Amino acid sequence: MNERQLPIIVGVAQYTNRSPDTADALEPLEMMIKVARRAEEDAECRGLLERLDSVSVVNILSWSYGDAPGLLAEAVGAQPTDGIYTTTGGSVPQWLINRAVERIVRGEARLALVAGAEAVRSRVRLGVSVRERWSPRMRPQAIAGNALPANSEIEIRHGANMPVRVYPLFENAIRAHRGRSIAEHQERLALLCARLAQVAKDNPFAWFRDGKTAEEIRTVTPDNRLICFPYPKYMNAIMEVDQAAAVIMTNVGTAQELGIPRDKWIYIWGCADAIDLWYFSERLNYYSSPALALVGRRALEMAGLSIDEIDWFDLYSCFPCAVEIARAMLGIGEDDLRPITLTGGLPYFGGPGSNYSLHAICAMVERLRREPQRKALVSAMGWYVTTHAQGIYSGLPPEREWRRADSPQDQAGLDAMPHPTLVEAARGAGTVETYTVVFDRAGEPEFAIVVGRLEDGSRFIANTEPDPELLRWMTQEEMVGRGAKVRHDADTARNIVSIE
Repeated sequence: MNERQLPIIVGVAQYTNRSPDTADALEPLEMMIKVARRAEEDAECRGLLERLDSVSVVNILSWSYGDAPGLLAEAVGAQPTDGIYTTTGGSVPQWLINRAVERIVRGEARLALVAGAEAVRSRVRLGVSVRERWSPRMRPQAIAGNALPANSEIEIRHGANMPVRVYPLFENAIRAHRGRSIAEHQERLALLCARLAQVAKDNPFAWFRDGKTAEEIRTVTPDNRLICFPYPKYMNAIMEVDQAAAVIMTNVGTAQELGIPRDKWIYIWGCADAIDLWYFSERLNYYSSPALALVGRRALEMAGLSIDEIDWFDLYSCFPCAVEIARAMLGIGEDDLRPITLTGGLPYFGGPGSNYSLHAICAMVERLRREPQRKALVSAMGWYVTTHAQGIYSGLPPEREWRRADSPQDQAGLDAMPHPTLVEAARGAGTVETYTVVFDRAGEPEFAIVVGRLEDGSRFIANTEPDPELLRWMTQEEMVGRGAKVRHDADTARNIVSIE
């Protein structure tokens, strides 16, 4: 490949609005306009935005626009021929980068912008007055990505219908798989989270910069109440933030023509994306991710690197288990001292809807500009360890031809993986595969979600009886592997399990 065709990032920008004054509240579109213009300034090339031929916008949770890419393009003076708005998912920013650079390599685009913003905090604070302050809310005209609902009906029926309730299922399975006691595992989680918090402490764009200690993170208090066992509040992603980010991409030839300084260029060495079996109740187990492992192999293969040659990582970190699974699938040891986040992670940097990883990419670009010989890997994840996208970056040009290593056959293989059959109306004896206990805002246990296997190997999802004593016992003793009996309640269409 001609070096002039190599895709590069040339401009990045981030914005965080912590102002307590609602008069300072910006809607997501305004925030994206701000970071797009700042990214142009960062590239040191006037008129760059006017030349854009591709504009992509990450799904926005806090507000909706009929045509977010079109509105953003119009505001910055661009007339792109390619505009895309995505479905929800934390892997989306890296997926959009992957898509944009592939179009650049194929000659379908010369200059591309990827932007995203969330204003959940301002949306909550403004209340009903937001309708007068922000642009008219409209249903998006077109959405790219997997439009399936995040949860199946049977998952929803048993309360396993949001990340704060599903990720703990993975965490408890990981603990049991690794043979650790509850106390030992909680200590390890706290140390992992403290490692993230220390990075956020030094990041001017992070939402929480207090650098929480492991003891603060693991100790349950009124301010750090249990959300869903085993996670207290400080181990959960914080979504009530106002944050935005933007990335401008082009190729070497265009950057040279426009006079973009060489020290602004960051090369994309490798990229890949894939999806695990869509519903979490279909997964092979709850301590691994075949898609994440495959994406890692393909991105490294494309870059011509081994995992040991990567200097820095930003591993998606909505909850500790996301980091643990990524490390295991990529072959990064728990005692590895290389950075696992460049931002501080979603519980401390902030979790701006689907847009966190765009901030990670921006942080990575700024770090690589200072040390261009380094290699960095960003691993993004969506929904329930479901969607995955990765990128490998460096300040030096890649040493091999730019060609994606993943293929449609990869996804077909993942889709065809054998997995347990889920029994909707379960009855009989079995064992607990994983579980969590859901707590209310007062810190009291409400109900438990249990995933188990019947004697024939099929899977069930169930709830326990709402017995506070039982629920507290489930947070003190290991439940994974215990015998269980399940019955189906026809009135509620739920399975009810008792644990031995």
